[in-house]
Amino acid sequence: MTTTTTVLDVHGLHWATSTSIVESTLLRRPGVSAVQANAVNQTATVVFDPDSTSVAELSKWIRDCGFHCAGRSVPDHICEPMAEPSAGSSAHTARDAQDGHTHGSAMQRAPHDVMGHCGHAGMSMEAMVRDMRNRFLVALALSVPIMLWSPMGRDMFGFMVPAPFGMRDDVFTLLLSLPVVFYSAWIFFDGAWRALRARTLDMMVLVAVAVGAGWLYSVAVTLTGGGEVFYEAAAMLTTFVLLGHWFEMRARGGANEAIRALMELAPPMAVVVRNGELVEVPTAEVAAGDLLLIRPGAKIPVDGTVEEGRSEVDESMVTGESLPVSKVPGDNVIGASINTTGTLRVRATKVGSDTVLAQIVAMVQEAQNSKAPGQRLADRAAFWLVLVALIGGTLTFLVWWAVGAGVQTALLFAITVVVITCPDALGLATPTAIMVGTGLGAQRGVLFKNATALETSARIQTVVMDKTGTLTKGEPEVTDFVAAADVSENELLGLVSAVETQSEHPLAAAIVRYARDRGVAAASLTEFRNVPGHGAIATVAGRRVAVGNRKLMVEEGVDFPSDLMARRDELASTGRTAVLVAVDGRGAGVITLADAARETSAEAVRELHDLGVQVVMLSGDNVATAARIAEQIGIDTVIAEVLPGDKAGKIADLQGQGRKTAMVGDGVNDAPALAQADLGVAIGAGTDVAIETADLVLMRSDPLDVPIALRIGRATLRKMRQNLGWAVGYNVIALPIAAGVFEPAFGFVLRPEIAALSMSGSSFIVAVNALMLKRLKLPAPSEKPV
Repeated sequence: MTTTTTVLDVHGLHWATSTSIVESTLLRRPGVSAVQANAVNQTATVVFDPDSTSVAELSKWIRDCGFHCAGRSVPDHICEPMAEPSAGSSAHTARDAQDGHTHGSAMQRAPHDVMGHCGHAGMSMEAMVRDMRNRFLVALALSVPIMLWSPMGRDMFGFMVPAPFGMRDDVFTLLLSLPVVFYSAWIFFDGAWRALRARTLDMMVLVAVAVGAGWLYSVAVTLTGGGEVFYEAAAMLTTFVLLGHWFEMRARGGANEAIRALMELAPPMAVVVRNGELVEVPTAEVAAGDLLLIRPGAKIPVDGTVEEGRSEVDESMVTGESLPVSKVPGDNVIGASINTTGTLRVRATKVGSDTVLAQIVAMVQEAQNSKAPGQRLADRAAFWLVLVALIGGTLTFLVWWAVGAGVQTALLFAITVVVITCPDALGLATPTAIMVGTGLGAQRGVLFKNATALETSARIQTVVMDKTGTLTKGEPEVTDFVAAADVSENELLGLVSAVETQSEHPLAAAIVRYARDRGVAAASLTEFRNVPGHGAIATVAGRRVAVGNRKLMVEEGVDFPSDLMARRDELASTGRTAVLVAVDGRGAGVITLADAARETSAEAVRELHDLGVQVVMLSGDNVATAARIAEQIGIDTVIAEVLPGDKAGKIADLQGQGRKTAMVGDGVNDAPALAQADLGVAIGAGTDVAIETADLVLMRSDPLDVPIALRIGRATLRKMRQNLGWAVGYNVIALPIAAGVFEPAFGFVLRPEIAALSMSGSSFIVAVNALMLKRLKLPAPSEKPV
């Protein structure tokens, strides 16, 4: 079965435990194999069989749950096609074949809504926060007079004003409670109905039972002649639950800032050249092949290739790269990056869901929605905790009634037990931390593919790095230029540079760059002859210059001074490639080249050592070459002369020593090793297959981002543990107190409204603790190009 993965927007998930409604409902539908919903970012990741169902049907089923769903969650500038769900499942195949994607890609288009959809619809998190605030304010305004005219208010505050119009106090407080129950608290009853209809139990069931039981009991008492009622308990309970969740939802909104910022990065409009004229169109309407005009200071709407112009482009908001990147004709540009200086004409190559930005958004959303092993356990525990609370509340009522307490007292304790055991904090414990952790990584160009990768990164003990392209630049660079004692270095470099400008060999290009960087101009060249496999010979400024290997020098009859050859042998023994230079038949110099280490490699190794992580370099090069780089950047262990097919085996050997191992690589031949490792880390500039196989992607191709990823993982796991510990510990302590276990000994009674405040405060503490991750100190982005 071919599976498709999509991220759907699901607005209206007010509570952390509401996710179970979406998950349990969709999992019972045909073709759906996995669902992971997230109340923090209001989305759900769904894995389904496109031959059995479609995005349109998934959206409809979510709406049937009582939530809003307008289809796929995509960046704001993307407008996707609409489609009607058909009755026959097979009819979806053709449409979803083009709109869906195979598992792991998450980036192809899908229909958004049977009514049509562009952008995000439904109640946003900001609107949900406002709605929660308004419900709270109404409840608060009415709870105060309900409390004052209740028996508790008269006893505690000595409030002696009679109820207006000659009404009994309980009748007056009943009337005041109606807006509280049928407006402010209606969100609880609606949520409870959704949960029960989906055959699951969540926090809303508990709050609805607590508020409903207290209020209905009070109504029954009022209608049968009066007596002790709990209108104030129901009203205050509603007020404090809404207050706690108002604050909690504001905190949750802060946890989602990173992904929301990504969603809004691309510009809404683009300037397109059509029929020789400049036309401003919505970015959603830009098609592949369109020619775009990008003025200085403007955002680039979509991915493309520069056709005209030169400029510096700031890609930091997408890749985390700190410095602007030079762009010339032929270079690729990323949508949502900023053109800083010159005017560019860019040919659009990827638009809509295929852009790098859209892929990053999808990857981050899937990571945020995925569940760490600890969260899966917490989700199961939350369901059973609701059941325990309902049973516990019933038993509490029966026990207190049996020992002679009145119905009012027994009901008071029962309601308190039900309220205080709400598992919302348990449901928020890890998703909020994961949201902040993945968002923090995305801001630095460190993309975790799922929560398991985030958690695994916290436990890594050994990091294995591929040498070429990861620790090194992957291109030759001049390391030494040695001229004979009686030869001017600059003059010799000018002669060599003139010869190498005519050669296409990578070593020649490196020598030309070396001369240019030192301001040495190439001398004039009159003749040039390439000697395949050996070097090149030319006449430069009237002098015969030969540049190449030892065999070329032998064929030319060149005699090299012994000190120069000794220097050549010394440098070659350290893994450098030696190039000999002769002028007019006499040995004149030695140039050595090597694949140079990235500027941040040594710092990355130091950071990993500070974390107590062993660093291993894996290389197919000879021992001398690998040892040179390892010594230069401080690598612990070198495994050299490794064939591409043996890399995965070397990773397995390290794992066999009982060490959690990460593999960092960028090539096709790294993919098996990335898959073998506990954590596969792909350099973003690497191949698609390496990125597809990895658990973690580094957009900047900077090895310094490896320790940054591990630091984020460790800090996130620490917050997850703290939150889970708090949520579990809170319930263990609070439950016996709420049940009145300590009342006989200490006379201490926990009222329902105080229990509500405590429960809501617990959820708020969990959310705020997760937000503290934003204060995590990370190494500053490197100020050198990587």
